[in-house]
Amino acid sequence: ARAPAGLMLRVHLVDGTYELFRAYFGAPGAKAPADAGLGGQEVGAVRGLLRSLLALLREEEVTHVGVAFDHVIESFRNELFAGYKTGEGMDPALYAQFPLAEEAAAALGLAVWPMVEFEADDALATAAARLAEDPEVGQVRILSPDKDLCQCVRGDRVVCVDRLRGRVLDDAAVKEKFGVAPRSIPDLLALVGDSADGIPGLDRFGDKSAAALLQRYGDLDSIPDDEARWDLKVRGAAALGASLRQGREAARLYRRLATLRTDAPIDSSLEALRYRGARRGALTDLCRRLGEGRLLDRVPRFADE
Repeated sequence: ARAPAGLMLRVHLVDGTYELFRAYFGAPGAKAPADAGLGGQEVGAVRGLLRSLLALLREEEVTHVGVAFDHVIESFRNELFAGYKTGEGMDPALYAQFPLAEEAAAALGLAVWPMVEFEADDALATAAARLAEDPEVGQVRILSPDKDLCQCVRGDRVVCVDRLRGRVLDDAAVKEKFGVAPRSIPDLLALVGDSADGIPGLDRFGDKSAAALLQRYGDLDSIPDDEARWDLKVRGAAALGASLRQGREAARLYRRLATLRTDAPIDSSLEALRYRGARRGALTDLCRRLGEGRLLDRVPRFADE
């Protein structure tokens, strides 16, 4: 079915890994019933994820949805840079819920992309790039506050949505928030770093200095080596110039790490993403194992109805 009359067709792309993390750290913990097949495992994050996804599905304009997960934490980027993020230090109680989270999204009837070589963000970037070219699609909404994903924004056709804060980031909003255009986000992260992903950035560079240079020159490669040639005033220019000269090659690697791929092996067609309803049997069984039968009452529709 198409979007309701009067509404453009919107595709919603969900950062499932972020949603699971948010539920784990923001929702109360809960144990599965000891006799329900999960042996009393911690399942609070999966319950929270289910509630969040059900709230999304109950919104009127939601007709096409894809959810991406990091099936494993490591990706091809770990082969490029030893310091890139890994699953080391993750709470085992959270890590153990990843398979259940994927199962939950699939039981809701959603298209699920469990990423192994690529990351969940790559799946979202791939789907956004492809769907933005589809004339049937009015808008692609990437549901994540992750700044990496802001590089996917295209005008108001592809936007990032922070559901928690109720904020939509289109092209203008990305520029206002970060001081650079969406296409320059990887360059910005290369210079200032991204602690969440293990990208160190270059010494001396902060958000303001990096954004000022990228706003003027567009990308890392176009910034002159000699700060004397910079035709704008930047505080601490001499130290920044020295840092850039010494670390430019490293910054290029960091930019590669921060650049999302748009060739992930996923099916992001409208047909694959069309929401037809939850899978009654699978969801009923999952809710039994989670000890959360009340969630069934929140399901907007089942595929067999």
